[in-house]
Amino acid sequence: MIEPADGHRYTTSGLGRALAVIDLLAERSPDMVGVSTVARELDLPKAVAHRILKELTANQFVTFDEGTRRYRLGSGALAVGLAALRAIDVQAVTNRHMRRLTEATGETATLSMRQGWVRVYTDQVLSPHEIRMSVTLGSRHSLLAGSSSKAILAALPDAEVAEYLAGHELVPLTAATITSVEQLWADLRQVREQGYAVSQGERQAGAASVAAAIRLASGEVYGSLSLCGPQDRFSPRLLAEYGDLVADAARQVSAELGYQPAATPAPAEPEQGDRRRVARRQAARSTTDQSESSSAEVVVSQK
Repeated sequence: MIEPADGHRYTTSGLGRALAVIDLLAERSPDMVGVSTVARELDLPKAVAHRILKELTANQFVTFDEGTRRYRLGSGALAVGLAALRAIDVQAVTNRHMRRLTEATGETATLSMRQGWVRVYTDQVLSPHEIRMSVTLGSRHSLLAGSSSKAILAALPDAEVAEYLAGHELVPLTAATITSVEQLWADLRQVREQGYAVSQGERQAGAASVAAAIRLASGEVYGSLSLCGPQDRFSPRLLAEYGDLVADAARQVSAELGYQPAATPAPAEPEQGDRRRVARRQAARSTTDQSESSSAEVVVSQK
């Protein structure tokens, strides 16, 4: 087995090595990569890396630049990726909700898909404003910074989150990026409580966003839905308002994809004998007890 930097594992068969090369090129996209880098990152002999790249180029999975002597994904990879997305049909379901979000808020809506320990932008509906946010479709990002990433990470079980954090360094992308594991855990708990993630310049300076996770029928986290725009247009009030809108849209998308949250079981109806015992205990309570009970303080917690 070989395990490249992105954490995926592949067999040492020819097919496994080719998949490893494709995945590395996808992770580095839109940057181009040379043979030496591929060989070093995947722990392959340079001759083997060169042969794989040549074969992928011949099948249009990879494009070769004669000037720079570097490689990037080609039209064949794009065709396969788009075919996979069409088969899932998540975009068709999600795009309707993205358009409604953009119409309601005037900000750009985006869709991200989880791929292992990274996420990929797969769709967007642009804001009508002249000054607006836009993303590069197909670009890959870690799950550590930005609302789209944190929404996905918060939706994973604690064990998976701990596994991810143990193997990935909190590298600052901007001055606002969270670089403390304790602070990130606290932020993820907040995301779970309120139903959406918030970012103010964490991944890209001057940008703000809110996002919520999307689940498939199996309960698996597919990715996240977000609204993003210039930070000066996202006041604290609008962050909360937009967050609720995105969370509601993400719930509707998940429901259309077949996801059904586990229902909280209703309290069991007491048996007839139990009801009689409860009635006797209530009748036996003294007036003093009732008075003390009525004067007890009731604490109500608010979200």
